[in-house]
Amino acid sequence: MGYIERLKEVGRDVNPFFKMMDIEIEGFGDGHASLSMKVRPEMLNGAGWLQGGVYVALADEAVALALYTLLEEGERIATIDEHTCFIKGVNTGTIVATGDVIRKGRRVAFADGEVTSGEDGTLLSRTSTSYAVIGR
Repeated sequence: MGYIERLKEVGRDVNPFFKMMDIEIEGFGDGHASLSMKVRPEMLNGAGWLQGGVYVALADEAVALALYTLLEEGERIATIDEHTCFIKGVNTGTIVATGDVIRKGRRVAFADGEVTSGEDGTLLSRTSTSYAVIGR
């Protein structure tokens, strides 16, 4: 059983990172995915803002989940490159990450992600990725 099927059957706990970070799956399919997460005090950096790696990790998970919805049997992915622009900081509330596949080829896929405020939709970060498509 593949990752997508296990997520549908069992839910977020299939992914240990989702469980540890208390990430909720909002939806996924057809090259798109959406995840949400509550900002907790232990996620803040020394200046009192959400640590940048949390934005990157949540966007990375949303983008990878979006890409998994388009993989064929036997295909896997590995990140080649990832760039994140940090636009606005938060220190409370819920954040939402969306991932969208731009193009999936036979060997390389491109996808973008955004993290926004769950309260008002303010853009917090934008991520651009490329993945190697392996197998098949």
